[in-house]
Amino acid sequence: MWTKTAFGILLVLLLCRMSEQTSDQMSAQEQRAWDLHVMVQTLECQLRYPGTSEPSNNSCNATFDNITCWPPSQSGVLVHMPCPAELRGHRYDVTDNVTKLCRSNGTWARIADYGNCHEIMFTKNETENPRRWHLKAAVLLNDIGHSISLVCLSLALMLFLYLKSIRCTRNNIHLNLILTFILKNTTWFIMKSVVTERHTSNDWVCRTVVTLFNYFKVTNFFWMFVEGLYLYIMIAHAYGTEKVKFWMYILIGWCIPIVIVLIWAIVKLFLQNDQCWIAEGGSNYYDFIFHGPTFVILLANCFILGKIVVILVQKLKAHPAGDTGHYSLKAFKAAVVLLPLLGIIYILFFIHPEDTDGTSYLVFIYFNTFLQSFQGFFVSVIYCFTNSEVQNAIKRQFEKWQDSHQFGVPRSASRNLALTVITHTGQSSSVAPDRHDYSKVDIEESTRMS
Repeated sequence: MWTKTAFGILLVLLLCRMSEQTSDQMSAQEQRAWDLHVMVQTLECQLRYPGTSEPSNNSCNATFDNITCWPPSQSGVLVHMPCPAELRGHRYDVTDNVTKLCRSNGTWARIADYGNCHEIMFTKNETENPRRWHLKAAVLLNDIGHSISLVCLSLALMLFLYLKSIRCTRNNIHLNLILTFILKNTTWFIMKSVVTERHTSNDWVCRTVVTLFNYFKVTNFFWMFVEGLYLYIMIAHAYGTEKVKFWMYILIGWCIPIVIVLIWAIVKLFLQNDQCWIAEGGSNYYDFIFHGPTFVILLANCFILGKIVVILVQKLKAHPAGDTGHYSLKAFKAAVVLLPLLGIIYILFFIHPEDTDGTSYLVFIYFNTFLQSFQGFFVSVIYCFTNSEVQNAIKRQFEKWQDSHQFGVPRSASRNLALTVITHTGQSSSVAPDRHDYSKVDIEESTRMS
């Protein structure tokens, strides 16, 4: 019995050894075939462009980078070539282009950019590749979301600037947050076009756009922190908001991010000065210089949101109004509204699904794209379009316009007229139509609401 067992073990080991040798032989054969292919293609490239193998200061010589035959080109030019039709058994879309920079000194860049080459997964119709279709749909959704957000944010910014009667610290903070969203979305569109064309060239225009985008992104997070900080002070300490001057919020929201992004730019300039300062794969440990503070901001906003919800629940318990059984629900609704305003939704996207081919990854892509691209839209709706102060100010402006144009009398002709206002005491007073004390109306409205 032991003899049969030992013989079986030896037979299994022998088969494993034979399979390893066969695999090594196949790998060696594949490597020899690839080396032969490279040799043949290099010879064909030299025969296609004879007499151009010598380097020159004014142009780059013809060369073969094991994949593409690059023709002789003028120095300082970004050369475009079609993607390879087939590489190591994989088919690619030849309508896409690969780029390589011919430097000003007549030498080629070390590597070419094959990032735009897409593998053809199916030999039939392109629509048979559902994953690629979903990725294109997510890109389209991202563009639509940023465009809608940019339009709504611009309208909200104009309203805050035009309606001077609602100027206060709280609304000035809203205005700065909306401004950071506008600047971030605008530079995102600029970066999308500039980086695509200049990614391999790594020129100063490309690096400047990327730096500005990262700066506005960091300022966006810091103004979200200012929103949460001001809201917490206003709820927890009713009169504490007067002690914090607005220039302190300016320092937090605009100045501190300058220091953070400047340190990041210096590090990238001296340690990783390539590819427009965009790391391969989207991020690396150098980008943690500004990702770290933004993550700390998100944690601080989570803490602030928790404190706000606790205070709201306590106040609703102490002063119940109407349906006393739903104070927790009211606090929950307030917390849900504050989630996009404080940027806490970004925490949901720190963990990516490991299976990039599964349904969970597609759900993650769509959910992430929708929330991040439409966040500016949500902020403009909540802070401006549904803001009762803004709505009342617009109504007052419209009523003033109607009063100045009634009976066909233009505003300039009615400027010196006086209106007789009957007060609640029965007395009358004559006041100019443009000098109503709207602050009293705001106080009365806020008193009725409370």
